Amino acid sequence: MIGPSIHIKGTVSGGEDLLIQGKVEGTIDLGDHEVSVGQSGKVTADIKAKIVKIEGEVAGDVTGSEKVVIAKSGRVRGNIIAPRVTLEDGAIFKGSIDMDPGDTRTAQSPPKVEKPAATAGDASKQSPGLDLKHG
Repeated sequence: MIGPSIHIKGTVSGGEDLLIQGKVEGTIDLGDHEVSVGQSGKVTADIKAKIVKIEGEVAGDVTGSEKVVIAKSGRVRGNIIAPRVTLEDGAIFKGSIDMDPGDTRTAQSPPKVEKPAATAGDASKQSPGLDLKHG
C-alpha cells in the first residue's frame, strides 16, 4: 500500500497487488496483479495490471488484461484498453476505450467464403432442359 502521505516518482513494479492512497508519477506495471487507486489516490502514470480499480484520480493510459473498473468517485483522463470495462454512474472519464485488444487480423479482413459451383437456385441460368433437382 502507498499511503496518503507518500509521493513516488518513477517506475512501480512488483509481484503483488497494490493499493494507492498517495501520489504516484511515472509508470505502474504489475502485469499479473491488481492495482487499486483509492479515493485519496492521485496517479499521473500509465497503469498496466490484470485488474485495475479506480476510485481516485488517474491521468494516463490504463491497461487491464482482465478488466478495468472506474468507481463513481473515480476520475480518469486517458485511454483504456481491457476486454471488460465498467464505468459506474457518476464516474468521470475522458479518453477512448478499446475492448478488443486481441487478434487484429480478424478485425481487418473478414474470412473468405468460397461459392459452390452450381445450386438448385441457379437452375434458371442453366440450359432449359437440365433439371438439377432430379438428375
